[in-house]
Amino acid sequence: MLRSLHMKLVMIMVLLILSLMTVVGAFLMNSVVAFYLNDFYSQISTVVSDQDLFRDLTTQTQAELSGEVTGVEMLDQVLGAYAGALGVNGNNRNYYILDRTGTYLAGTDDEYGSNLEYTENLLAVVQDRSRVGDKSNVAADYMDVAIPIDRGGESYIIYIRDNRDTVDELNNQLFTLIIEALIFGLVISVLLSFLLSKTMITPIRRLTNGAERVAGGDFSDKIEVTSRDEIGVLTNTFNDMAQQLEDTIRQVENERNKLDTLFLHMTDGVVAFSAEGQVIHSNPAAEQMLCCPINGETSYGQLFGDIAALDSVLAAPDYLEGERELEGRYLELLLAPFDRENQTGALVVIHDVTEQRKNEEMRREFVANVSHELRTPLTNIRSYAETLAENAGDMPPNTEKKFLGVILNESDRMTHIVQDLLTLSRFDSGRSELKLGRFSFTGAINDLYNAVYMEAQRHDHTVEMRLEPALPEIMADRERILQVMMNIVSNAIKYTPDGGHIIISAGRSADRVWMEVADNGIGIPAADRGRIFERFYRVDKARSRESGGTGLGLSIAKEIVDRHEGVLTTVDKEEPGLTLRMELKIEGPGHD
Repeated sequence: MLRSLHMKLVMIMVLLILSLMTVVGAFLMNSVVAFYLNDFYSQISTVVSDQDLFRDLTTQTQAELSGEVTGVEMLDQVLGAYAGALGVNGNNRNYYILDRTGTYLAGTDDEYGSNLEYTENLLAVVQDRSRVGDKSNVAADYMDVAIPIDRGGESYIIYIRDNRDTVDELNNQLFTLIIEALIFGLVISVLLSFLLSKTMITPIRRLTNGAERVAGGDFSDKIEVTSRDEIGVLTNTFNDMAQQLEDTIRQVENERNKLDTLFLHMTDGVVAFSAEGQVIHSNPAAEQMLCCPINGETSYGQLFGDIAALDSVLAAPDYLEGERELEGRYLELLLAPFDRENQTGALVVIHDVTEQRKNEEMRREFVANVSHELRTPLTNIRSYAETLAENAGDMPPNTEKKFLGVILNESDRMTHIVQDLLTLSRFDSGRSELKLGRFSFTGAINDLYNAVYMEAQRHDHTVEMRLEPALPEIMADRERILQVMMNIVSNAIKYTPDGGHIIISAGRSADRVWMEVADNGIGIPAADRGRIFERFYRVDKARSRESGGTGLGLSIAKEIVDRHEGVLTTVDKEEPGLTLRMELKIEGPGHD
């Protein structure tokens, strides 16, 4: 309760009034005492310095000389005559006539005179008659003055004493008045302090409630400004601050949401650690790549302690690199401190380079295969050409013709390899555009049948057509699709022993058309079927070269079908041989 600003203001006002009245009361009471002291001594000094009084006190009268009265009686008469001037009233202020030793002789108060107290002023005159005892003492409860008098050869002391009852009575009345004023002032100060505190505290409470709402995330209400004083300025400033804070928090939340979305969905794994090695943040990609759960209890040592010590990472000027092979995948690790100056933590970025490694391996294998495929016909061409050159004119015409035929075949083979490589290069670079047009799917298959019929006859193959009636026209690149069909059927003819059976089927399924080519040839082992669309991949390399294959035909066919957003795949079957299935969208690529 006392900690509230309201009560503090009340207490401040009360203490202020108390302090003020105390100071004023003390000042007034001391002033009254000082006034009476000054008035007493001024009055006595004025009267005593009167020449008539001094003469009357020091000069003996005729009656005194004749022995009719004593000197003490004459002094008593003189002082009685001047009692009014001296302020002697026989009650509060009295005079006493003393001998030189301070013994009481006569006066206005015989009772006190008989037991007279030897004050500082009285003792001063008793001890030294050349001086007047008129030293004031504010702390004493009386006022007095002692005056030495010589009269007719006798020494007397006139002692005037005031018991200060008048001063005390006035001070009591003044004290009562101060207490009454104090009480009245306290009542007024309490009322004023309540009013003042309410005037000040009401806007402060509004500010407090507004600050609590802002702290709770509620920026909807603005505080009403009811004054133009400092509190009003503070309220306006608070409203502006709340608005800016809301805008800043909104921007920070947007950025945080962006970062959280990026952090959660990025393909690279990220794990942040504290300086003690505990996990601070991690994303799902990191758990997936490391094949283990990551939580607050996971430590740096458990995950990457074998790559580099945490202290080394925290002290690294740039970053450290590392690699890890895990379940057939290659992971590249970048370890760096995220606050090099204070070393408050480390960040590990995990990048899956498995595909890069595979691509590098495929590129090396591709170069090796191309080199090998080109070297074989070049070697044959060179060998036969050298033989013809060395035996020019000596060889039988049939042999020369045979050798030249081999050179031409090998040249054609090299041409096919280069053309296939150029086709794949155009596909990879995106420069090969499809020439879409609507054509008859049935007509294309019939053209295919007519094109391969003679080749199939040379191998004694039976080619059977199984087409569903009324197949629709499709939107595609007719030349490219015929290239795919020709490649599939040509492979079936090549890799089926003479006298084989080849079935070409076609039909419609929902918004797609399909074609299957099945043969009863040598087939492909199940373990190798997933790789038949890879470039230069051949199950039986020797047999492929004998048949003139380069290992690029199905790769090109797969690229063409993929560009048409179609499907080219193998079909599992129990009979010997191989079945390839092609599916195409009727309305062409870009239509679902």
